Amino acid sequence: MSKLTIEPKLFSDIQTLITQAKQQTAVAVNASLTKMYWQIGQRINQELLKGERAEYGKQIVANLAQHLTQTFGKGWSARNIAYMMQLNEQFPEQQILHTLCAKLSWSHFRQLISLKDPLAREFYTQMCVTETWSVRTLSQRIDSMLFERTALSKKPVETIKLELQQLAEQKHISPNMLLKDPYVLDFLGLNDHYLEKDLEDAILRELEQFLLELGSGFSFIARQKRIQLDGDDFYIDLLFYNRQLRRLVAIDLKLGKFKPHYKGQMELYLRWLDKHERQAGEQAPLGIILCAQKNQEQIELLEMDEVGIHVAEYLAVLPKREVLHQRLQDAINSAKNRYNSSPIDSRSSECSQSDLDSKK
Repeated sequence: MSKLTIEPKLFSDIQTLITQAKQQTAVAVNASLTKMYWQIGQRINQELLKGERAEYGKQIVANLAQHLTQTFGKGWSARNIAYMMQLNEQFPEQQILHTLCAKLSWSHFRQLISLKDPLAREFYTQMCVTETWSVRTLSQRIDSMLFERTALSKKPVETIKLELQQLAEQKHISPNMLLKDPYVLDFLGLNDHYLEKDLEDAILRELEQFLLELGSGFSFIARQKRIQLDGDDFYIDLLFYNRQLRRLVAIDLKLGKFKPHYKGQMELYLRWLDKHERQAGEQAPLGIILCAQKNQEQIELLEMDEVGIHVAEYLAVLPKREVLHQRLQDAINSAKNRYNSSPIDSRSSECSQSDLDSKK
C-alpha cells in the first residue's frame, strides 16, 4: 500500500489560514473582554455615585468581588474590579475605547491605567498603537521613563496635547517624541576615565542597544562621516537616518560641558548635509549634541531648537530610579516655568496649531 503524501505548499497555506484565524479569534475575544470590563467598571462607578462615604465604595466592591468569585471563579478579585473601574474613569469615551481595543490587549490597559499623569498615559497609549508595542515593550518604556525623557514632556501642555492629537489622528511622530534628554548609555560599560573615541567605539560595539535607546525608526549610516570644505576636513561623529521623520540625524559626541561654539560646528554639518546628502522627499537634517553636562541658560539663549539642533546629556552610569525620576521631574517643571513666563510660549502654541491645521 503506497504512502500518501501532501503537497508542502497546500499544507503551508492551510496552516497559515488556521494560524491567522486563531490570532483573529484571540484578538476578538480580548477586545470583547476589555469592553465588558469597561462596562462593568462604568456600572460600578455609577452605583458608587450614590454613596456618601468612602467606606461605602470599599464595601460594595468587596461584596461584589465575593459574589462574582463564587459564581464565576477566579479573576474577579476586588483588585481586578478596581482596575475595571479605573479603565472606565481614565478612558471615559466608549467609542475611543472600542477603537483602542482593536490594537491593545487588557494587559496593555492594565499598564496604562497605572499611570497617574494623563498626558503620559495618552503618550504611551498612542505610541503603543502606532508602534505596535508588545506588553513587555510598553512596560520597559514606562520603566525607563521614556515620556519624561522626551523633548515633548518639556513643552507647554497645549503643545503636548496638539502633538498627541496629531499622533492619534494621523499617526505622525514628531521630533519632540523621539528626541530625548538624557540618553541612558549605561549599557556601554564605560569606566570613570574615557576619551571621545572610547565613547564612540563603545557605541559602535553596542550599536543595537544604542539604536533602541535612540528610539524607533533609526538606522546607522556612517561613523566619522568626512566633510571637505575649502580644503579642510571635518568629521561627523555618527550619522543616522530616521525613517519616520524622513531626516538625516547627525550626532556629535562631547565629553564635558556644552560649549557655545558647538552650535556653529553642528550648523556647518547640517548645512552641508542639507546641500549634499538630503534626497527628494526628505525633511531638513537634524543634529544631536550629546554632552556629559548641559548649560541650560546658554542653550536657551542660542535658540538651538530654531536651527534643528537638540542638546542632550548622556548618562554613562544609571542613577537610582528615584534620583533619576526627581531629576527628570525637576527638568520638566523648570522647562514649563520658563514657557509660562516667556511671551514666546503663546507664539509657539500658535505655530503648533497652524502646523497641525496645515496637515489636516
